[in-house]
Amino acid sequence: MIGRYTRPEMAAIWSDERRLAVWLEIEVAVCEALARRGDVPADAAREIRARAKVDPARVAEIEAEVKHDVIAFVTAAAESVGPAGRWLHLGLTSSDVIDTAFAVQLVAAGHLLLRDVVALLEPMRKLATEHVLTPMIGRTHGVHAEPITFGLKAASWYAEFTRAFERLLAATAEVATGKLSGAVGTYGHISPEVEKEVLATLGLRPEPVATQVVPRDRHAAFFTALALVACSVERVATELRHLQRTEVLEAEEPFTRGQKGSSAMPHKRNPWMAENLCGLARLVRGYATSAMEDVALWHERDISHSSVERVIGPDACLALDFMLGRLAGILSGLVVYPERMAANAAQSGDLVFSETVLLALVHAGVPREEGYRWVQRAAFAARDGKGTFRELAAADPDIARTLPADRIAELFDPARHGRHARQIVDRALAVRPGLPPAPPPAAR
Repeated sequence: MIGRYTRPEMAAIWSDERRLAVWLEIEVAVCEALARRGDVPADAAREIRARAKVDPARVAEIEAEVKHDVIAFVTAAAESVGPAGRWLHLGLTSSDVIDTAFAVQLVAAGHLLLRDVVALLEPMRKLATEHVLTPMIGRTHGVHAEPITFGLKAASWYAEFTRAFERLLAATAEVATGKLSGAVGTYGHISPEVEKEVLATLGLRPEPVATQVVPRDRHAAFFTALALVACSVERVATELRHLQRTEVLEAEEPFTRGQKGSSAMPHKRNPWMAENLCGLARLVRGYATSAMEDVALWHERDISHSSVERVIGPDACLALDFMLGRLAGILSGLVVYPERMAANAAQSGDLVFSETVLLALVHAGVPREEGYRWVQRAAFAARDGKGTFRELAAADPDIARTLPADRIAELFDPARHGRHARQIVDRALAVRPGLPPAPPPAAR
């Protein structure tokens, strides 16, 4: 997710400048907390706060020699301060800084993604409201089933993304966990009180039992939540791709002035944005698998998770951020064809009332399996062009002797399947997720 496909706010969270800035804030905050306890000279802590800075180029230069990113960072930061720099990294291990900063980044990214989901809900709400009574055929296995409305379809998307919001909210809260407990998590050179105080300024809570790292099940839960949101994006995108097929053409991606659909065929208007989203969903699901592989580390820690997280952290968040924004754009400009929906539904004629006839027979005392055979016989005859299903059902000797003609006529009421549509849509749209408070200033 590089270049023009990267959204600036999310990209900034994962920049080297931002990562090093958070590392520095952690180091400085620890010095200040220790100074309040008399473990670091107060004037040194003030000098560190006033003068400490990190130049990514200088960090890279030192890292090229020492082959250790945190040592390079601490060295560069200490150089910027002078003699007081010796108090930096006091009692800390590399993972104290890395894991705590990673949590800050994930929480900030999670907050942006939550904002994306809330923004995506609005075009879904609009479609559900505008088309609450727009009839279309419902399909199962890709085959005509019974009538629905397009508003119900959009409301289904809306309801799913309210669940995605809650899932992502919980995962972001779970990953808001840091540690400043030293090389194997025993607080050998720093106290739990210092850890709690510093983490609070970053909007984090302490890991109850850390090793050298925060346990990676928390991170796996976060990336799995991202993967599930991506799955929901893909479900909508897959539906839109189907609705834009030439044989269906009930809805279409926006097509802007000057846009071209094919390098060879000028007539084409392809669902390329939805296809793009389906491909990106595969990537985000793969990142969740990688995060799960990171849970099992050797003893108190090895480094096998580190290289994975340097890729999946920015990539998964950037990809999903882009996906949610793109889907919101598609739905905001979606072209809906109610007339085509009605025409497609009409292809099945009154076959869509087969279940209604079956249930009427059951209520009349006919065993379900026997009634099913009667209805199927009439329905298949209608499919073969021998008449309408209504005519054939009324003429079927078994159905006719069980249900009087006026009762059969009542079963083919076109309003039957849409009479609860508004209630269902209203129930879905009644859920309005609210964004949590933004991370504290020190973590932004």
